[in-house]
Amino acid sequence: MSKSSLVQDFRNVVSHAETTSNEALAYRELFEKLSRELNAEHVVAVSSLPRGSLQIIQPPRVNDGLLKSYAKDYHAHDRLAWEAIARQQAVRGVDCWPQGQFDTSPYMSGFLRANGLRYALAAPLEAPVLAGYPGAIEVFRTDDQGSFDADDQRALMSFAKELDQSINTSRQARRAPGGAASHLKHPSALNVFVFDPSLRPRIGQHTFDQLDRSLQQNMLDLARQRFGQVNGKETSTDRVSLPDSRGDLWNFRVVTHTHYPALGDGAFVFFCVQPDCSDWGMVRAGDFAADPEVARLVPAVKFMQENFSRGPTLHEIAKTVHLSPFHFHRRFTELLGITPKHFLLDCQIEQAKNQLVAREKELSEIATECGFAHQSHFTSRFKQATGLTPTRWRRLAGDAKG
Repeated sequence: MSKSSLVQDFRNVVSHAETTSNEALAYRELFEKLSRELNAEHVVAVSSLPRGSLQIIQPPRVNDGLLKSYAKDYHAHDRLAWEAIARQQAVRGVDCWPQGQFDTSPYMSGFLRANGLRYALAAPLEAPVLAGYPGAIEVFRTDDQGSFDADDQRALMSFAKELDQSINTSRQARRAPGGAASHLKHPSALNVFVFDPSLRPRIGQHTFDQLDRSLQQNMLDLARQRFGQVNGKETSTDRVSLPDSRGDLWNFRVVTHTHYPALGDGAFVFFCVQPDCSDWGMVRAGDFAADPEVARLVPAVKFMQENFSRGPTLHEIAKTVHLSPFHFHRRFTELLGITPKHFLLDCQIEQAKNQLVAREKELSEIATECGFAHQSHFTSRFKQATGLTPTRWRRLAGDAKG
């Protein structure tokens, strides 16, 4: 495979794609070339997100049947992607199910066969959209195109690694300079953890073992509670804040699946660390090129980040992306795993952190500039959001800084 030419095409994306249309075009060309090099019918990229599952994000104009069936049902059957993520290597579909079960699995019969496909191969991606949220490149062939071999696996894995490097370069270029979040940013290389009913981390074991012990125990206690509450509802979701040993709160979107065949039998609980506002600020519409409805919401993130201090209304925010308030609220929450109201508060808290670390303003000034009614309101909401008073947070951030 001409890996170098494909990677250079992607580097052209990150260098020149400032507009959505150019970015989408470059991604489409990249994936078309990858399809030709691997003699594949389709190539897609999927990503985990802070809502406890997977979504197809690339390329633009992905096969409509493939996209719709995956989004509706088969994201929860995509053992191929999760096995690539867990093993950190390229894997074939036939190697991800117990012997003989791949051909009878819903992933094969309901997803691949229904779309005229027979063979599947995937390689892991470190963080295709958000830092800490892994994904995969999936490549599909028809019966006539034949099965994948070891050379195909090596080629796709090599390309995925190069793609990771280019995506990371793009993410760093988008990052705003400075910011207090880095001084007390939660130290986790992975931001999604998945537990089975035995409370064993099926995804994120190594990173989980490195977390603060108090936080680990709080996560396990909550997971045990969620498994005890499993009922007939397919999926339940809530936002939870859990403290570590310092009292610093970690914000999670906790998603309980009664059934999630992609990871095995029975229920599974996902803990998704809520990304910072600065992380969402680096997302571009082209990152969700396969789903224009989701991509169109991204400009609302920038609008909210620029106007949070004056408290824009839901109607005003929704208007920026030409949606009704109801539809915008539903889709925004689905995309970010957080409501618009919570996102605005997170913007306030993050800006307050920036100013606290700068040590140039009194608390009363910070409260006013960040959109809080008064200092006591600021202190109350800040402690509610972080578990710490502004003064204690500033002291811990100063210690972390140096």
